[in-house]
Amino acid sequence: MLSIQKHTPQLGLFGSLADQLDQKHPLYQLANTINWPFFDDAFKKHYSEKMGKPAKPIRLMVSLLILKFLRNLSDENLVEHWAENIYFQYFSGEQFFQPNIPCVPTELIAFRQRIGEPGVELILQESIRINEPPEDSNLVSVDTTVQEKNITYPTDDKLYKKIIKKCWKIADKEKIDLRQSYTRVVKKLGNLQRFKTTKHGAKAARKANKKIQIIAGRLVREIARKLPLASLGHYLPALKLYQRVLSQKRGDSDKIYSLHEPDVKCYSKGKEHKKFEFGSKVSILVDQNTGIIMGAINFTQTLHDSKTIPEVLEQYERLNGKEAKDVFVDRGYKGIKQYKGATIHVPKPDKNISRSKRKKHSRRAAIEPVIGHLKQDYRLCRNYLHGIIGDNMNVILAAAAMNFKRRINLWRTEAMRCWLLIYKMIINTYWKFIALNFKTTF
Repeated sequence: MLSIQKHTPQLGLFGSLADQLDQKHPLYQLANTINWPFFDDAFKKHYSEKMGKPAKPIRLMVSLLILKFLRNLSDENLVEHWAENIYFQYFSGEQFFQPNIPCVPTELIAFRQRIGEPGVELILQESIRINEPPEDSNLVSVDTTVQEKNITYPTDDKLYKKIIKKCWKIADKEKIDLRQSYTRVVKKLGNLQRFKTTKHGAKAARKANKKIQIIAGRLVREIARKLPLASLGHYLPALKLYQRVLSQKRGDSDKIYSLHEPDVKCYSKGKEHKKFEFGSKVSILVDQNTGIIMGAINFTQTLHDSKTIPEVLEQYERLNGKEAKDVFVDRGYKGIKQYKGATIHVPKPDKNISRSKRKKHSRRAAIEPVIGHLKQDYRLCRNYLHGIIGDNMNVILAAAAMNFKRRINLWRTEAMRCWLLIYKMIINTYWKFIALNFKTTF
């Protein structure tokens, strides 16, 4: 049910929260710039007006999502910081200081699931609006990267051992009497696997790896046979996943790398320090003239870069209400030259290239530090949100947070320019006064 609107006609003894804060603080300015009724109108359709417990205010939940990525905090740390930070509370619409946490951390998960990917796209759209991009700017840069999932480095041995532990857990929960649990055998084989890089232990470690795979297969088949029919439907997807992991080979194209995140893909980046990355592909679209992130989209398939252009440009048109005309990319996008009204510019050897076009190709490289900041400062380096929906939301919210931070930095730059202008005026007046006194003396 929608939350009940708070009415506070009588102010506190010492005034409201806004009277106690620095009005030049970035969060204070950002709170008065964002169009909060826009989110209330867009998200109220996800709530019932009569049934259920009153929900938290929509502005509170949206502001918590923004602060989470703006300050690079987990859900648990976010609600604790909110109870301590008076600017966080004003940003969320509070009029008086609240000493308690705003909500349980799991309520943020429920809110993300409630609004879905279209809802977080509205947050990105609002972050673009407050940066005031020029209407005649249709020159953009596009590049792809990988957002890694929060999983351990996948190996077959780890997956087989996890399958064995899962089978033990199912057998214990459903009161299944296993013919043999292999508890001691698995522990002994694990000790042998430790010496796989040594000269005398490599052969025994290879045999131990094969034995653990055989044991995992035996347990999966026995669990499938002995499960009662009432519970078989509940565990059938998991058992199929375990069987798929046990049957996959080294050269298979669509492999499973994690049991709790089966949609994770492997990307070979060719980097010396990190040859493989496990996660999903992300495409970022940045305006060349302003540096605003105008689009961010996630792909769960291992697509070629040129195949990502249509969805990226459609999202750009959906968020900004206009089509891009010139799109500058790197050589990884070779194979596409045109999409609708947009021309895709891929660099190639050309002696007769104009100076302006060469400059635009050089300007495309500015998207690389944008991706670096997204990964380092805005939670794109390691994605902790669950599932494909979590992948889609994480990249969009990271892009929105960086746009909000860009607006904050512009305010700080403008304030610095004002102080420099005042300082120059004082210095000029001082030297004019000195010169006038010098003339009067002589």
